[in-house]
Amino acid sequence: MDMAVVELSRLQFALTALYHFLFVPLTLGLSFILVIMESVYVITDRPIWRDVTRFWGKLFGINFVLGVATGLTMEFEFGMNWAYYSHYVGDIFGAPLAIEGLMAFFLEATFVGLMFFGWDRLSKRGHLLTTIMVAIGSNLSALWILVANGWMQHPTGAVFNPETMRMEVSNFKDVIFNPVAQAKFVHTVSAGYVCASLFVLGVSCFYLLRGRHLELAKRSFTVAAAFGLASSLSVVVLGDESGYAISDNQKMKMAAMEAMWETEQAPAGLDLFGLPSNSAHETTHEIKIPYVLGLIATRSLSGEVTGIIPLVERADHRIRNGVLAYDAVEKLKVNPTDLAAREAWERNKDDLGYALLLKRFVADPRMADDATILKAAWTTVPNVPALFWLFRVMAGLGFFFIAFFATAFAFSVRRRFDRKWFLRTAVLVMPLPWIAIEIGWLVAELGRQPWAVDGVLPTFLGASSLTVTQIWSTIFGFTALYGIMAVIEVKLMLATIRKGPEVYEGYDGEPAPERAPATTFTAIPAE
Repeated sequence: MDMAVVELSRLQFALTALYHFLFVPLTLGLSFILVIMESVYVITDRPIWRDVTRFWGKLFGINFVLGVATGLTMEFEFGMNWAYYSHYVGDIFGAPLAIEGLMAFFLEATFVGLMFFGWDRLSKRGHLLTTIMVAIGSNLSALWILVANGWMQHPTGAVFNPETMRMEVSNFKDVIFNPVAQAKFVHTVSAGYVCASLFVLGVSCFYLLRGRHLELAKRSFTVAAAFGLASSLSVVVLGDESGYAISDNQKMKMAAMEAMWETEQAPAGLDLFGLPSNSAHETTHEIKIPYVLGLIATRSLSGEVTGIIPLVERADHRIRNGVLAYDAVEKLKVNPTDLAAREAWERNKDDLGYALLLKRFVADPRMADDATILKAAWTTVPNVPALFWLFRVMAGLGFFFIAFFATAFAFSVRRRFDRKWFLRTAVLVMPLPWIAIEIGWLVAELGRQPWAVDGVLPTFLGASSLTVTQIWSTIFGFTALYGIMAVIEVKLMLATIRKGPEVYEGYDGEPAPERAPATTFTAIPAE
């Protein structure tokens, strides 16, 4: 396989995923914020909450369209750019994606129209039910996608069939309840809730700074502050659970994230700072907090966190076993009744994927010498410096969100919506959740390399037989298309925010306040 084709295919998929993750987190979070706001409307019967819900619902709808469009493209790319991957593991990977389309996407598509156009046709409780169903559908969609991705991170419930030369489902329950997938799901959707909360909070603060739509802004501020605080706390707590799942099932990723080259005496310390080097196989200038990593990763004072170098030695051993499995498969292809080959296959089948790492260096893994096997073993080490620092930036942003939403919640409880330093800060930090989410995705995917499916299929073997020109053409095409769509979405979002709520009734017996024109902005009052 031409490595240039592989790297370009990875680049294209990464760009598509980047666009997708710009829209999906906001959709996940806004759907449940709408449920909260409309529930308040149904309970209190106050018109202001209806207008608040409809306003944020319009922003949800604009974002929802782009999330669907980018998600569909990602699924098509598996067949277009990753043909052998689709052939090799499609029986397992395709099932959750099919269920996502049949269950979650149809659920969203059925109720999203009722949510937007049923305000005057459904009862209050009936419309609230449609909003709840849209929220459930959005989050179910994320569940099935992350079940598929979690299987790539930790392939359970599947076996390789030497007769068909493909991976096949052996226990679908294990695929669904994969511990890595479940941990990723709750962590990811919580991050989406944080993203939406900060978006709502930032827009509300913008209105407060401008002195416009104050009733909507104050109520939205309060909902976003409370929901955001709960979500940011859950992100950190569930992130700890995700780390525990990784340490149990993806030891190399955990060791790389912590730049731990050698196994430390339990419990291991957590690096706050360090300068890791992939070439030197060491981390210098370390600043450690004793015991913390061991407690997080193993939930005990005696559990070990294995280092990178011992894991490379383990990979070397598994590659050698994998060569035996590869040899058995080749013999079974010629003679399916070969009992000796069948016995050798059953003994070493779990390591077949490791033998495939050798195909990067030799056509036939059975021809690899010791030096080549060791070289292949070291390819199981991902980019340690990138993972080390990306993880720390992501974790740092997570703790920042807790402090930020705690401050916002305190102001909302005390009804202090006039702290202009905080209002300005809320507007400025609105992009940070998207940055944290993109970094989290990079940590998850870079940490899995060199595997498309961990321990089963190397990334370089999964790509389609395309030319460099063909891939560049699709990269430019998708980039241009999504760029245009992103510009349109941003313009629509900004226009909607400038215009404010579509209906602005009088509240609490007061006449409707006069509203500034949609394109007029008043000066920020002096402090």
